[in-house]
Amino acid sequence: MSIIQTIRDKYAIPAIALVVLAMVGFILMDRFQFLNMTGNKQEKSVGSVNGKDIAFEEFNKLVVQAEENMKAQGYPQNAAMTQQAIEQAWGQSVAEVLLDQELGVLGINVSQKESDDILYGVNAPQDLQNQFRDSKTGLYNGALAKQNIDQLLSTGTAEQKAGISNYIKALTNMRKSEKYTSLFSTTTNYPRWVIEKQNAESSQMARISLVRELYTNIPDSAVTVSDAEIQDYISKHANQFKQQESRSIYYVLFSASPSSSDSAATRNEVSTLKDRFNAAEDLDQFLAGEGGQFYNGYISAKAIQLQLRDSIFRTPVGEVYGPYLDASTYTLARMVGKTTMPDTVSIRHILISTQRRDSATAYNLCDSLQKAVARGANFDSLVVNFSDDQGSKATGGKYENVPSGQMVGPFNDFIFLRGTGSKGIVKTDFGFHYVEILSQKGSGPAYKIAQLSKEIVVSQETDNAALNKANEFASYSKDLASFEKAYEEKIKPQGLFKGVATDITPISFEVRGVGSSRSFVRAIYDADKGDVLKPERIENNYVVAALFDVQEEGTASVNTVKASVDPFLRNKKKAAYISKKLGTLASLEAAAATLGGKAIEVADSIRMGGALTGTFGYEPRVTGAAFNPANKGKALVGPIEGLSGVFVIRVDDAGTTPVVQGDINSFRQSRYLQAVQAFSNQYSPQNPVGILRNAAKIKDKRQNRY
Repeated sequence: MSIIQTIRDKYAIPAIALVVLAMVGFILMDRFQFLNMTGNKQEKSVGSVNGKDIAFEEFNKLVVQAEENMKAQGYPQNAAMTQQAIEQAWGQSVAEVLLDQELGVLGINVSQKESDDILYGVNAPQDLQNQFRDSKTGLYNGALAKQNIDQLLSTGTAEQKAGISNYIKALTNMRKSEKYTSLFSTTTNYPRWVIEKQNAESSQMARISLVRELYTNIPDSAVTVSDAEIQDYISKHANQFKQQESRSIYYVLFSASPSSSDSAATRNEVSTLKDRFNAAEDLDQFLAGEGGQFYNGYISAKAIQLQLRDSIFRTPVGEVYGPYLDASTYTLARMVGKTTMPDTVSIRHILISTQRRDSATAYNLCDSLQKAVARGANFDSLVVNFSDDQGSKATGGKYENVPSGQMVGPFNDFIFLRGTGSKGIVKTDFGFHYVEILSQKGSGPAYKIAQLSKEIVVSQETDNAALNKANEFASYSKDLASFEKAYEEKIKPQGLFKGVATDITPISFEVRGVGSSRSFVRAIYDADKGDVLKPERIENNYVVAALFDVQEEGTASVNTVKASVDPFLRNKKKAAYISKKLGTLASLEAAAATLGGKAIEVADSIRMGGALTGTFGYEPRVTGAAFNPANKGKALVGPIEGLSGVFVIRVDDAGTTPVVQGDINSFRQSRYLQAVQAFSNQYSPQNPVGILRNAAKIKDKRQNRY
């Protein structure tokens, strides 16, 4: 890893905001070209919120920025990351429109003075504080930050200007959201009497005797729940059964992974390179010609993560180990060198870049700085005035506790193979560095290892065999019924599995169990219910799929919710049956007899809001009846329709016990903070922006562009 990579890891957000966004235009160009090639309808917007369009171009910039952020944070670059970036951009865009509409009505805005305070004040974003610190005081230098941002906005490229503008816009929108949320959170109040009432309720304790008939004691066959009853329940509780558009498929995968013969062919190919690899004098050149690369630096054994590492470590210097299987590759490992060196090193340096000047000029300047340091010049001042490593300017050019393998090879070997106090000039691909080794920690073996790997690739023969099997199955599967029949008769005997993938949304990038493919998702949405899709290669498989369910946006269907609603309605009917059987009773003993000689059970030490003791579980209606003053002393209360069954109870005793109340003011403050957190949490039902989103008319057309 290079020094520049180390800087980016340490300051990912400002690097993205101020540097990486210069490449946005190129990325956008590639994305536009891709979209044109796919032949998608070129919508000007990706959706609308309450009639306000969300422009595709602006939205796509947010997607690219989100992707770059995730890359900088180490996210794997795959379809899942892209989909997450699109979802993040969508949530941000929708929230921005909703806030603008709502705050426009309320007259709430962020002034220029307030915007400057957000960027350059004492509570500036941490990424800006990290980048623009005073080298002497270590404090945030808002004036320096403003100078750099103003300069970029004035003289930067179009992409840089757009990046900075979007960065400021995001911070401004965040402040608007905070203002809007504070309208609700600051009006939250928990009066003293509420806390006192809750404490009083918590002090109550009751003991009851009960008879119960569990729903599980009634056979399901004793009651029936019709689809019409389920539909009636859905209609009465429509808000609980909102659904987004989705599709569900059955699928069969035909493996196109490398065969044993493919693996053997790759191993033989790597074996033929062993002698040339062993004899190569210029490893960089040799490996570059074979599609590999070589980190020409020593790395501590503790940091090396290699398959068969112990065997490789025992390989004599100058010899090659392998080929050996490493995941999906065959690999050769050449032992270039062995040594003993520190585990970590702390250094300080000044970089004179060769990207801004020729090599001779850069070396002469670096040599002059080395001599100036030797004469007693202030190192921190030289760093600020001359170093081209922006990431270490705020720390006086220091990198502390650097592990091996994190810097480019020549730099790495200089600081790890020389002792503390060593100084000198090092040439790397980035320029000339004047380096001082400040301290070193630990000690252990280290190795310089070159590797040559070849991925095991699928032969055309193997690929054709998988495709032929998929085509054969598809030829028998003209519709859903023939798909099912062909699977049972022809595919299942081969040991192949029929999978199910549900909840495939229009914007999905990945189909669970199948893999990532937008073209496959589009094909699913182009099909009608019951259609069988033509074979498509996804990752290492050919997939044949049948569309068996189509869910339109709106209210869920009976079939969709039957699994969850049917047991609930069935228990309701069982409760009615049990209650009717009990009829009008005079005592708990009579209830026990009516239910076939049920035992009279006791639940004591019941607390308000808590579960019943023993094996009774959580039964809020029973608990509520136990603390109802009107029920105290009654011979019989019920029947009570509970969660697990029907209960008949007798309240034997109800009173109060001492409860540690604590400080009332502390309780009020705790409740207040919980409420504020609920308002601020975007996933909380109390979040104001979330409430606006639920009430808004939102049209999502992202699937037309992604």
